Amino acid sequence: MDDELKRAIILENYQNPVNRGLVNDNTYCKINTNSKSCIDQIDLEIKLVNGKIEDIHFDGEACAICTSSTSIMIKKLIGTTLNDAIEIINNFNNMIDEKEYNKDLLGEAFVYNGISKQPNRKNCATLTWNGIKDFLEVSDINERK
Repeated sequence: MDDELKRAIILENYQNPVNRGLVNDNTYCKINTNSKSCIDQIDLEIKLVNGKIEDIHFDGEACAICTSSTSIMIKKLIGTTLNDAIEIINNFNNMIDEKEYNKDLLGEAFVYNGISKQPNRKNCATLTWNGIKDFLEVSDINERK
């Protein structure tokens, strides 16, 4: 994927993010993510049904990288099982950290494969991914009980 296509995907997901706006429905769980190093603050609402992610919405204030990354994450995770979602997120984080990963699991999220060259942007790209992962790991434990 060339740099121009990557920029176009990031810009499209920033200008027209999917599922922006909270639904404020008690069947959704709310997750708050806040960056310690910048303005990024995103609230996520996630709906789990029978061990699958049925829906995710978000709102908040964030930079282009964080907003577009959240939009791409939402598209990638809706419809996945908790374990598959965690595997996708782990692959995404491995890519960001320049570790071994499976590109086939990432889809559009691959646009961030060069973000490690901008260390101050890594947190922007991973903020909501890590927020969802933390939530899913606890949910996964609860699902097994």
